[in-house]
Amino acid sequence: MHRGQLAAALLAFLASSSVGFAGTLDDVRARDKLICGVSEGLGGFSKQDGAGVWQGFDVDFCRAVAAAVLGDAGKVEYLPLSAEARFAALSDGKIDLLSRNSTWTMSRDLDLGLDFPGTSYFDGQGFMIPAIFGAISPLELDGASICVVSGTTTEANAAAYFEKAGLKVSFLSFEERDAARAAYAEARCDAYTADRSALAAERAALPTPDEHVILKDVISKEPLGPVVRDSDPQWTSLIRWTLYALIDAEEQELDAASMAGAGADTAKAMGAPAVKALGLADDWLVKVLAGVGNYGEVFERNLGEETPMQLSRGVNALWTQGGILYAPPMP
Repeated sequence: MHRGQLAAALLAFLASSSVGFAGTLDDVRARDKLICGVSEGLGGFSKQDGAGVWQGFDVDFCRAVAAAVLGDAGKVEYLPLSAEARFAALSDGKIDLLSRNSTWTMSRDLDLGLDFPGTSYFDGQGFMIPAIFGAISPLELDGASICVVSGTTTEANAAAYFEKAGLKVSFLSFEERDAARAAYAEARCDAYTADRSALAAERAALPTPDEHVILKDVISKEPLGPVVRDSDPQWTSLIRWTLYALIDAEEQELDAASMAGAGADTAKAMGAPAVKALGLADDWLVKVLAGVGNYGEVFERNLGEETPMQLSRGVNALWTQGGILYAPPMP
């Protein structure tokens, strides 16, 4: 290869390698819309209301990203995805962002060509049973049949847990969450296992929620959060700092209402480093907080104790409030 060909090849390589760097951000701006992958319907996280409007904790994160990039939290198209289809949809470019109660694991991070920019909800796997059983621990479920959704870490976690305890159980696996919940409601299985936040949503959707209990035992770590392709570091950084901004804003007592006053200047100063580095407007964080509120507002609106989910902040409280929610400082 002579010098001219070598130079041309190098330029081609650099051009191709830079495509992934800003590709997603450019695509979102060109279409003036974020395409966000969400669950097929999980209360509190991502579910359509009676009017067909998507609502939930994960939905609000999609809205926050749209506000940061496009200045409008409403510019989102939601694509409902099953647990088994979610990562392929992201890898294949069908969505810009996956915001679908997905657990960050080493195998997923290293093997799938994906990045997990941060944890938005610290969860753990648990079990739900009919209250009439009277059990207080999953160790009382020897011989039970357990409903589970396929395409998740759940069945393997539960199988390892019971094997270690020397107990025998069987699993009834379903591709769709609605089918698993229906089987449990019809007593086709004795228990239902999933992330405890998902169990809270499933319990709320049952005909008689008060007749079912979520056991206190937690058998796994389930750090849930947004997922992106690992070929686009600029987009990964944008998603990461949108998440951290929601957390830091709560710590700084900046909320949606304060964006109409002096809080807007504080938010601009906090978000200033991302303006040049990520190509955002100088008021991007103002738009985010005005559109969805801070982390605490998003949590209480969708998952809090006054919602059907009836979840306390628990470990998802700020580190200053006894939880483990901790974000790097801004700016």
